[in-house]
Amino acid sequence: MDLKKEIKLSDLMPKPRKKGGSTSGRKATVAPRVKKAKSKKSELVGLKVGASQIAAARVVNNGGKPKLVQLARTTLEPGVVVNGEVRNVNGLASALDEFFTEHKLPRKGVRLGIGTNRVGVRVVDVDGTDDPKQLGNAVMFRANETLSIPMDQAVLDYHVVGEKQAEDGSTTSRVLLAAAYRDPIDQFVTACHVAHVELVGIDVEAFALLRAVAPSATSQPDAERAAIVAVNVGHDRSTLAISDGEICDFTRVLDWGGARIDAALERDLGLTGEEALELKQTLTLEEIETAEDHEADRRLQTARDSVKKELGTLARELIASLQFYQSQPESLPIAEILVTGGTTRLPGFAEELERLVRARVRVADPVGSVAPERPAVTERDDLSSLTVAIGLGVER
Repeated sequence: MDLKKEIKLSDLMPKPRKKGGSTSGRKATVAPRVKKAKSKKSELVGLKVGASQIAAARVVNNGGKPKLVQLARTTLEPGVVVNGEVRNVNGLASALDEFFTEHKLPRKGVRLGIGTNRVGVRVVDVDGTDDPKQLGNAVMFRANETLSIPMDQAVLDYHVVGEKQAEDGSTTSRVLLAAAYRDPIDQFVTACHVAHVELVGIDVEAFALLRAVAPSATSQPDAERAAIVAVNVGHDRSTLAISDGEICDFTRVLDWGGARIDAALERDLGLTGEEALELKQTLTLEEIETAEDHEADRRLQTARDSVKKELGTLARELIASLQFYQSQPESLPIAEILVTGGTTRLPGFAEELERLVRARVRVADPVGSVAPERPAVTERDDLSSLTVAIGLGVER
């Protein structure tokens, strides 16, 4: 399979103003072919595979606002996927086959999301070429300079997102690069192939996150422009994506997930995993009246302190990433941070993170970019962990 023609990592970006391309160095020899089948009625099934669950969103893109027509999810056994990478290909294939069968999901027209620290996104300027082939070679050279992924091990895609003319008539192309190690992608593709799931694309989860929750770009004076910052809090990791309103120009996977809260409650209160989960589901970080049962009150206060301590770790990682972003040329000020993911449903989560980060934090609407159709969406409050799957189903 020639990945330069079959794998697309950059569905968030607008169509290039000048014809671009993509390349991936050598041909892959492990994974079976990803079929470029056309999905019925421009329908896409966004597929998000995390450490604790498989989620899917079936979206019809027929112009106008995309229609969300089906949602599905199921738990995934621990250890099958770890830190965004497959550890048990056969186990994942079996889980996918059962998942698609149980929920009667289409097995064609599926777009899979990937999100690990082994994915790189960069915006680079390429000078002095109008020819698409020469541009492709120049992009490969710049990718080799700017990304830490060896090109002979990478899947690479790029889009030209802007151009400017110099006084001497030469063209400088502004290019958005997305690259990932091939081996982890091969594992996902193989599992999907065994489960008879036909992929039409593989997308970066950060791009899908922004498609799902970021407001559409509006024409604002430069002085008023602000970065769009989105964070998806997963089970074992969190995805940070930053956009200027048109393209995703910074992304990072943070080594923090909701499981950290579970572990803290187990440790600090001497609970089992099941007891910790049950407590977390009833916990609030908001100020509450003192309980008449002083022992119960102390237990709840200990639990809240444990959660807040863990949120402090997330806040520090988030602040460090935001500071790095703002140290880059042409970075924008940060007006607010949009958060999503199952953990963000914890009452007081956004307020506590806002206090720690010292920037406005708002829980995003998981279905803000789509028109939900009944009965596809019946419990709006329980959709945060499906946000990326929804974004994967959206064409923009």
